[in-house]
Amino acid sequence: MKTLWIIGGPTASGKTSLGIDLALGLQTEVLSADARQFYRGMDLGTAKPGEQELSAVKHHFINSLDLHDSYDVADYERDALNQLVSIFKTSDHAVMVGGSGLFIQAVLYGLSPMPTISKEIREKWRKIEANEGLESLQKALDIIDPDIIRHIDMQNPRRVLRALEVMESSGRSLKAWQVDFVPKKRFFRWNMVALDWPRDLLYSRIDKRVDRMIQEGLENEARELRNEGAQKIDDTIGYQEWLPFFSGDRSKSEVIRLIKRNSRRYAKRQLTWFRNQTDCQWVTPEASSQWLSKVLESHRMRPNE
Repeated sequence: MKTLWIIGGPTASGKTSLGIDLALGLQTEVLSADARQFYRGMDLGTAKPGEQELSAVKHHFINSLDLHDSYDVADYERDALNQLVSIFKTSDHAVMVGGSGLFIQAVLYGLSPMPTISKEIREKWRKIEANEGLESLQKALDIIDPDIIRHIDMQNPRRVLRALEVMESSGRSLKAWQVDFVPKKRFFRWNMVALDWPRDLLYSRIDKRVDRMIQEGLENEARELRNEGAQKIDDTIGYQEWLPFFSGDRSKSEVIRLIKRNSRRYAKRQLTWFRNQTDCQWVTPEASSQWLSKVLESHRMRPNE
């Protein structure tokens, strides 16, 4: 049976290089599961693979969308499954690399059925977000659906908005809809591995990567995206922190501190998601080369052969 290999883990853990080595050894292609790397122009702030890495093996879903394109997890599920059908025509394997758990989950299991959200309800909550901020959304959710706050990332505006919209539209909690979900059967089997760093070393890697982003011109990239009216930077770590700086309300040193802090918090959320996947195998960075060799040996292949 065809096999999808998922290389996951937190930001700055080394997923990209391990995924490329695996794809080269298996003589196949890579699907990105990093939701912000889909967009052209969001390069430094998303730690997008460089030209040399992208040329080493064929990648899908990197630089595949314009900044103003509308694209959600259901679109990704459809497109990723179609891409896997194409890859599996010539290979027994495909590799998925990324840390966007919801997008990975959609490909493996499908999406929970959800109620239709009216335009009026959607606009209502987005207007509250724009005028009053995330804290008002959090307070509203605590009132109308207090149980859900233990199950979603309350620091993610998109997740909070979704929970509010679902509850108001259907009278049922988002959690209730998810409980009723029956996973879809797929035409492939899958193996998931996640890179497991000691927390202090991971955070040090994150801080150093942010410093490199600054040196390579992250400030200018964020300014250009702001000038283009790219709304996706409003809730994307690495970009959203610059917006008060551009209006004179935040120092550059504070921007850098917040990017590092928010990136570490995001890594923690990613770790939580992968640890909740019971079929995920954890591999230390030191053991990743041995893991790779075992996988390729089991398929009688070697990297770059």
